[in-house]
Amino acid sequence: LYFSAQEGILIFYHIKDLQYEIKICADISQPISSLIFSPDYTSLLLVTDQGTVYSYRPAHSGEAVKLLDTSSSCFLAADFLTPGNNYCVSVTIPGEVQVWSLEDGTSLSKLNLGIEVHV
Repeated sequence: LYFSAQEGILIFYHIKDLQYEIKICADISQPISSLIFSPDYTSLLLVTDQGTVYSYRPAHSGEAVKLLDTSSSCFLAADFLTPGNNYCVSVTIPGEVQVWSLEDGTSLSKLNLGIEVHV
């Protein structure tokens, strides 16, 4: 079970029978608004309200790597663009949809919907 604390800490609970173990996986020092697993469960996107997206690979037990920093206070959400784990899509409240390369954080495509977006 993965979850985040308000302080921007990614925590893993390993639960087996009636016992559990707690592990702090990453500290990104920004409140995490959502956690999204890739379709093959090899990567976890950590998304902040400030428009920063981090990648965490549970099998590698390393630090979270900053992928994107849109620096947008209007940032709403991000998710993997399937198939595969190479791209993600983000959306802002004013309706800007953007496709990003997860390899280097390059913006590949942008579309303005012309309407305000809500979750």
